[in-house]
Amino acid sequence: MNDHQLAAQLAAEAGRLLLGVREELADAPQAERKAVGDKRSHDYLMTALGAERPDDAVLSEEGADDPVRLQAERVWIVDPLDGTREFSEPDRDDWAVHVALWQAGELTAGAIALPARGITLATPTVSAPPEHSGPPRIAVSRSRPPALAETVRDRLDGVLVPMGSAGVKVAAVIQGIADVYVHAGGQYEWDSAAPVAVARAAGLHTSRIDGSPLAYNRPDPLLPDLVVCRPEYARTVLAAIG
Repeated sequence: MNDHQLAAQLAAEAGRLLLGVREELADAPQAERKAVGDKRSHDYLMTALGAERPDDAVLSEEGADDPVRLQAERVWIVDPLDGTREFSEPDRDDWAVHVALWQAGELTAGAIALPARGITLATPTVSAPPEHSGPPRIAVSRSRPPALAETVRDRLDGVLVPMGSAGVKVAAVIQGIADVYVHAGGQYEWDSAAPVAVARAAGLHTSRIDGSPLAYNRPDPLLPDLVVCRPEYARTVLAAIG
């Protein structure tokens, strides 16, 4: 299978594994569900990538960072469980699995699985979001809407839409459930690589909050800020937070 198909398959399979962990540990403490989910999904992805793409490097949130990736032409960037808190709460469906491929300086394939919703969004077949005629919707964390998002809401005369993990927020923009996602509170490459790859395939704007390009497979994987939005809002959003 090609890289796009592999990213989609691995994200979906890891998601099904995580649903099994949820069922198996339904009566366990939340901390145990988080830990087991993270580990099993990471182990699955590492084993599967080792089998399917043995010559490629991997950067995973749950694995030790091997500096060999900095000399590699192809690096898979994965978040085995994006939104551990949401995953640990049995009634929540706003968590994700991220699988992306970085190749020679660019994100070339990616998939976001939303396992509890039975959805996987992947390059290159993802569709552009449908038109929206109401006030712009800004995706924010359900527990702590950042001041940055409130600034964007005020400038766009929009509304805040609370939801879970970073991948879910980007997926919401891709699906047309939200129109803008801005983040400046600290993230890493695995938090955004797959969502950004899929968002770009859907024709959305993606950048740092200063408008500069998002770069991946760098020595320090910290990538603290992010904008994903419908292209017609990009100039106004960047001006609001600049």
